[in-house]
Amino acid sequence: MLTIHTAELLLPGGGLPAVPGGAVAVAGREIAATGAYEEVAAACPGARVRRWPGVLTPGLVHPCGAELLDRAYHPDPREADELGTEPLTGAALDALAMDDTRWGASARRGAQRLLAHGVTAVGGTPRRAAVADAVARTGLAVLPAAGTAAPAAGGWTFRAPAGAYAGVLDARGVARRADLAVFDGPGDGAVCLATVLGGRLVHRRR
Repeated sequence: MLTIHTAELLLPGGGLPAVPGGAVAVAGREIAATGAYEEVAAACPGARVRRWPGVLTPGLVHPCGAELLDRAYHPDPREADELGTEPLTGAALDALAMDDTRWGASARRGAQRLLAHGVTAVGGTPRRAAVADAVARTGLAVLPAAGTAAPAAGGWTFRAPAGAYAGVLDARGVARRADLAVFDGPGDGAVCLATVLGGRLVHRRR
């Protein structure tokens, strides 16, 4: 189904100017059109429309995401009383009995946490088979670890938005996957309201 996502402000990325009332049209897993809402709606008659408050932007890249999932245990909410809610590393992780099943469950929880921060791609290559499987099942893109990290809310670090909306094709002539995020405002302290991964709404803040 063709879906138009529109927000108070579209940040296209790639140095392109912001578009007040901008929109992104999604056809399946790909971007079909971008620009001012009126133009996109005229080009995509009959499309379903999702209206969001805040800022619409390409999905973010976590430059160390694969390493984060490989080297940190993300506690299950049922373990909060014993282990807390933050990822465990170092000695705290060494004290846990970890097998592939537990690593896989941890990676799935960690990936969901990334999605809740607007992340749609992770840098690096997962080394644990259970982590690689969890990332593949989630649908997060895996990119080479690169880029300058900047601090963000809650101790997470992000690279700039993944690419830019410039129509269906990116700078390499490859069809763009429909990955986008919606925040309540610009900047590192913004709260993620929704994350769309490959055209699917995978996170929506309640």
